[in-house]
Amino acid sequence: MDKPPPIPPLQPPPAVPPPPLMPPPPVVPPSPPVSGSTLPRIRPATYAPPPLPRNSLLTLQELERFKNLMVFARMVVEGYFAGKHKSRWRGSSAEFAEYKEYALGDDVSNLDWRVYGRSRRLFLKQYEAETDMVVYLLVDTSASMSYHGDGRQSKYLLAAKIAAALAYLTIRQSDKAALGLFADKLANYIPPGGTRRHLFNLLNELEKVQPSSTTYISGALVECATLFRKRGLVVILSDFFADHGQLFEALSLFMHRKFRVLLLHVLDPDEELLPPVNTARFVDLETAERVEVETSEIRAEYQDSMRRRIEALAEEANRRQISHAVVSTQRPYIDAIEAYLGVRGATRKR
Repeated sequence: MDKPPPIPPLQPPPAVPPPPLMPPPPVVPPSPPVSGSTLPRIRPATYAPPPLPRNSLLTLQELERFKNLMVFARMVVEGYFAGKHKSRWRGSSAEFAEYKEYALGDDVSNLDWRVYGRSRRLFLKQYEAETDMVVYLLVDTSASMSYHGDGRQSKYLLAAKIAAALAYLTIRQSDKAALGLFADKLANYIPPGGTRRHLFNLLNELEKVQPSSTTYISGALVECATLFRKRGLVVILSDFFADHGQLFEALSLFMHRKFRVLLLHVLDPDEELLPPVNTARFVDLETAERVEVETSEIRAEYQDSMRRRIEALAEEANRRQISHAVVSTQRPYIDAIEAYLGVRGATRKR
């Protein structure tokens, strides 16, 4: 009997080249919620700072330090400059508010079936809605803000950096920032916005300023009161070398409309203490008036007068439920913000 032909050995399949490696899909941060959306607001756990324009007031290294301040988001805008805000109108968000008995036509997706199981009655869950907050940043650009002591930044530069930092924090929290520049009147106003381009516009306007003119803060505030449509937080950065009575009269326009107001009192140590020199020439940066004095004869009286002026402003602000804090050009501006927010354990005064 013939033998069957031998079975040929199995050959390995031809090698198939591996598919080309594809780059991973880009990570897209979640979009900010649309006002009135039925979805809760979700913020990314980490968020890289946006690229900044050349010569920006804020460097990337400085912005990185603000990651440590994000835990203060609510305090930054709701308390003193805020992040997440609740209004008492009803909507849908992550925080439960109360129950409402079901009526024909209501959205059944919010029915609480556990309550129905216990009571055999239909109830809807209602939530506190989160709304965008507007932070109005008002920066004094009068000539007195150009003053700086030896080796220190000017008062205006400190104020501009703080305003830029607060605008960054506000917009990063999906809120909106507005900017007003004033001296004897409101010279420039950028309405509220919350985009990266808007942030760049604010920074650019702050960088272009050359402090000049006299101060008429109360007149500028009256102008602002007609422009600020949505209630929010008004932050004023100034040396407040103006009539305090007129200042608070103008601020009452905002307090009556339930705005929250924060006065950041920008000063140089020379203005608070008066340098210990023999003869000094004082020049009013706004009027050019000059006077020469022996500082040893007036230094103690000057310091006492300045201290009483600062305390009077703070006390009147506190009486009217307006927040007030002194910031000095002697300290780095980010350190001043961190100290004010209590990041380094400093006591925050209301």
